[in-house]
Amino acid sequence: MLHVTSSPAEDTPGSGASVPRPAAAAAPAPGGTVADGWTSRPATLLLAVAAGVALWASFPDVGAWPLAFVGVGLLFAALRRDGRRAAGWNALVGLVAGVVFWLPHIWWANFATDTVPWVALAVLEAAFLAGFGALWTWARRWVQRWGWVRRHAAARAAALSATFAVVFIAVEQWRSEIPFGGFPWGRLAWAVAGAPTGRAAWLGGTTLVSFLVAVAGVLLALAVGHLLRRRRRGWANAVALVAAAGVLAASPGLLPLASDPGTREVADAGEPGADDQNAGTLVDAGTATAQAGVLRAGAVQGNVSEPGEGSFANRAEVLNNHLAGTFAIADEQAAGTYPPGDDGEEAVDVVLWPENGSDLDPQTTPDVAAAIDEAATAVGAPILVGAQEWPDTGGRYNVALLWEPGQGVTQRYAKQHPAPFGEYIPIRGFVRLFSAQVDRVTTDMIPGTEPAVVDLPVDGADIGRAAGPTTVPMATVICFEVAYDEIVRDAVQRGAQVLVVPTNNASFGYTAESTQQLAMTRLQAITTGRAAVQVSTVGVSGVVAPDGTLVARTQLFTADHFVADLPLRTELTPAVRAGYWPGWVVGALAVVLVLGGLGATVRERRRASAQG
Repeated sequence: MLHVTSSPAEDTPGSGASVPRPAAAAAPAPGGTVADGWTSRPATLLLAVAAGVALWASFPDVGAWPLAFVGVGLLFAALRRDGRRAAGWNALVGLVAGVVFWLPHIWWANFATDTVPWVALAVLEAAFLAGFGALWTWARRWVQRWGWVRRHAAARAAALSATFAVVFIAVEQWRSEIPFGGFPWGRLAWAVAGAPTGRAAWLGGTTLVSFLVAVAGVLLALAVGHLLRRRRRGWANAVALVAAAGVLAASPGLLPLASDPGTREVADAGEPGADDQNAGTLVDAGTATAQAGVLRAGAVQGNVSEPGEGSFANRAEVLNNHLAGTFAIADEQAAGTYPPGDDGEEAVDVVLWPENGSDLDPQTTPDVAAAIDEAATAVGAPILVGAQEWPDTGGRYNVALLWEPGQGVTQRYAKQHPAPFGEYIPIRGFVRLFSAQVDRVTTDMIPGTEPAVVDLPVDGADIGRAAGPTTVPMATVICFEVAYDEIVRDAVQRGAQVLVVPTNNASFGYTAESTQQLAMTRLQAITTGRAAVQVSTVGVSGVVAPDGTLVARTQLFTADHFVADLPLRTELTPAVRAGYWPGWVVGALAVVLVLGGLGATVRERRRASAQG
């Protein structure tokens, strides 16, 4: 059998018999030589491929969330080599796992752009996993040298799993922030939005959820290692580790989230092209959890005639589709289709349109302004219109405009975090050397500077409060902004009582991009304790209760609309109160662990040189 260096046999799956060590090394720093085929270079590469596949399948559209734990366990097993050059090899292993995961996970980028941008983004994100492979190698060396870790099996399992998770989540956090503002897609937390583990977001946001998934995954890998060694106590240790992983994964289901027993989960699946299944139905998004009344919101998914780059080629097609959906809500409302709410009112308080719901700016196009005002008057409520502004100073803004009947635009939010290489092109001249796709973005988007809050004016009596003028602060995070915790959290800290996620998925065709985004909306609902509506031009749109329950959804590329009663909530969850602290703490711990490992490695090499 091939002899390679690895982490200790007792801590890893598939370890074989240990090679006898010299007397001087009877109690060495862990990481001795092990005769173990599972740590051969071909084996670790195969494990990396398997890890990438499992992680990809854990996310929508496959959505087999238990595979998130399996994927982490396989990655842990793949990164077991130790020795002088192990950090470099483990970086390669991490890169392989990352590429295998990212290429299919963001296949929608290939559909929306071209092969080169898709591959470039996948490799860039995979590079962070490569960095993790090296950082984990160094951090592990230091932790395994702690006396209490070396003496106790339970301490080894706890230390290894916690260290792996801390470094992994730190790298995940850094990837969500750099470069160009980061790319939070693909975080472990998004994969388990519909699982019990996802409910931990109420306590510690995406950081805690990803941490629990990572720790549980490593514990499962260690359990498999005990079984493969077939030692006398292997089964007992394996059962204990599996039980610990199960507790970590399932116990968040006991957290006291704002739940309404009357809400019912809908299947987060379905065939594209289904008929208008939501029209004329009233969705309850957990109204029993309301703390400041209930907002009745209509949402319109207007659809486009052709998926892909030419979706907005026909002038005013998208606008007309959303106008038609709004008039349909008005007609159903007038016909008494929707039952009265607790306040006795049948009328909607607002109609939500998606990002780019109007392909023409109503502020500069009089006929568009007249059409939107007519629809708002017919439905008897303001319309949140997604549009783009083209200031005289150059560039463009992606905006959500609150259009009140007879008044026009009274509130405005401009997207704070335009997507790099999608809505604006950094280092355009350099990137053009690799792909002419950058020239499809002819005008760069400008970031807005105001928080993602739109104050909706209502009569208090219409939402179940005391009669009189009042406002409902709505968090209006546009498209990819739902993945950025700080934008959502800031809106809620500023008083937002409900989440609205206007998005435009037309360029991504029948890919998993919109369902991946819906998973993020679900987790952000849990994190903030707010009901949420994701409304898309083409789907997938959905309604989410404050505990993350998906109570309604549409299909891709269908014209659809629905009306939902949304509980308005003012209480701040522990995750919102914690703010940035979970991420900062994890990042600081990871730095300490890695520096400790580097220091230990340098000292060991100096000793070896001195003895040689």
